[in-house]
Amino acid sequence: MGKRSVVVVLGLSACAATAVLAQEAVVPPGGLSRISDSPKEVIDQTWQIVFRDYLDTTGKYNAERWRTLRRDVLAKSYGSSKEAYDAIRGMLGSLDDPYTRFLDPREFKEMQIDTSGELSGVGIQLSLDKDTKELVVVSPIEGSPASRAGVQPKDVITAIDGKSTKGMSTEDAVKLIRGQAGTAVKLTLRRKGQSQPLELSLTRERIELHAVDKQINTTSDGLRIGYIRLKQFNANATKDMRVALKELDGKVDGYVLDLRSNPGGLLTASIEIARQWLNEGTIVSTKTRDGITDIKKANGRALTTKPLVILVNEGSASASEILSGALQDNNRAVLVGQKTFGKGLVQSVRGLSDGSGMTVTIAKYLTPSGRDIHKHGIAPDVSVKMGDLEAQRLRLEDLGTRKDSQYRVAESTLAKKVRGAGSTEKAYNPRSTNLKAATTPEQARQPNP
Repeated sequence: MGKRSVVVVLGLSACAATAVLAQEAVVPPGGLSRISDSPKEVIDQTWQIVFRDYLDTTGKYNAERWRTLRRDVLAKSYGSSKEAYDAIRGMLGSLDDPYTRFLDPREFKEMQIDTSGELSGVGIQLSLDKDTKELVVVSPIEGSPASRAGVQPKDVITAIDGKSTKGMSTEDAVKLIRGQAGTAVKLTLRRKGQSQPLELSLTRERIELHAVDKQINTTSDGLRIGYIRLKQFNANATKDMRVALKELDGKVDGYVLDLRSNPGGLLTASIEIARQWLNEGTIVSTKTRDGITDIKKANGRALTTKPLVILVNEGSASASEILSGALQDNNRAVLVGQKTFGKGLVQSVRGLSDGSGMTVTIAKYLTPSGRDIHKHGIAPDVSVKMGDLEAQRLRLEDLGTRKDSQYRVAESTLAKKVRGAGSTEKAYNPRSTNLKAATTPEQARQPNP
């Protein structure tokens, strides 16, 4: 097979994932035929990618049945690309893996939007619920029309411009929601705890995507806390985090890193950001269906060794889980909040010869201690649930302030960690998952790594 490059992504969906797209030439069996963009050629390219690289975690894949499927789909005639695309989607649908999906040329091009740092739409990150198959809001983008209108994480989008989303893919939803700046789109939402659906008319805008927000918070007793909110792992995230740490490190006593509702993105970004916090130790290992293990480690170039607390919730997924799992397992950080989403699969983005593309699950990842968190998530060391009423009332600008109950616990936990960093008493065990142990004065804190 001839390859140019493969980009590994860890996002939840086409609109949640962040990817730098790279073309990959796929040569037919034997390598003698010239690559073309005929419908059957594109079908065969898709088939080969799955046959060669797909990691089955569902039990739905059978190599012999997959061979038979290829023979059946290639025996048919296709009068248009649309017919071929429908056949490909049906073929991939038999895998029952929502992360292995086909993207037509328009959808494939739209996956580049996140890395361009700008999009035209209403600013919603979506996921397809793995159980109900409903379209669920992961999080609204700060400052976007969606966030200003009050769209919340876990809202279910039941209709777009009056069209039911039942059976709709995230790609189809993105097509309907994104559009030219200045035009309007109506979303119908179902929200937990409310009997009546919500109807919002939103005007599309050009939206800038910033990966990192930062600020310095000062406690009542003078402790200076560097609050960093990492919103997505895009191509700029590593640089943005480096800038934030260099600006803050000489001015603060410790950090709260907020990964709540961060849906993931580039694998490389999660590894490089982990290296900015961790001097030594394993970050993540990945395993393909052939059992090949790729282990990524810290490189001794951490930008700070100051105490760290990480905020997570059920919207922290994928690359967020790699970062938080790596820092938790290496005792570099204490995790505060709620259990994470639980996506432990790795996808690569593949370009096809006619400008379409696909993402395919190629591996699963394990935390440094060997945890497979897919569908299980990562449990925080200090469990703090945000109530539904607070979640509805809390504005984006309130995150990382005293109005944010989860942040208040993170701040208290960090204060104990900072003050106990030089203690010679027994170290605090972040695996205790005990809020009292994290916040009471008699509990000594773990020394700063």
